[in-house]
Amino acid sequence: MNRIFSGIQPTGNLHLGNYLGAIRNWVALQHDYDCIFCIVDLHALTQPQNPDELRQATREVTAAYIAAGIDPERCIIFNQSTISAHAELAWLLGCLTPLGWLNRMTQFKEKAGKQRENAGLGLYAYPVLMAADILLYKATHVPVGEDQKQHVELARDIAGAFNRRYERDFFPLPEPQIFGEATRVMSLRDGTKKMSKSDTSDYSRINMT
Repeated sequence: MNRIFSGIQPTGNLHLGNYLGAIRNWVALQHDYDCIFCIVDLHALTQPQNPDELRQATREVTAAYIAAGIDPERCIIFNQSTISAHAELAWLLGCLTPLGWLNRMTQFKEKAGKQRENAGLGLYAYPVLMAADILLYKATHVPVGEDQKQHVELARDIAGAFNRRYERDFFPLPEPQIFGEATRVMSLRDGTKKMSKSDTSDYSRINMT
């Protein structure tokens, strides 16, 4: 059976963009796929976080998944940091990922901006951890927005490199899944930017909770 893996960072209130671009599709997919949905709190650490607030946000995102219709009887829902294999596999995959591949990642350039020299390694290596998230469970399909498609394509490249290195088809090559027209809902304050949980203004989005 084909397997889905996807996740959302617990960095703020879930909003309309999260629902239309991701969660609504997950609810539909759970009837036809083996689904694994993650609260990716390790990814959230690329920005400074208050530990207590991050733990609370993780619980709230989990509750929002279920409230939105994701059935824990059908799907696996879990917190990324509780499974140490995510970080372990990220290190193994990082050891065979060329720097040139990471240098092409546009999201790092956008998020680091002019402070690229001061950006943390976690932000730069974010796509390798995302590849580990996907490949750890041998996911075949990854529902993402347009902004994450390049990261799934990198995960495919890393999986292929691993398979060639060890001369076996160990990892499947995951396919990005992009659904409909609402995969990139824009900010209510700045129409050039994506609606974001990390925006300091609640007026930029419609929160789910």
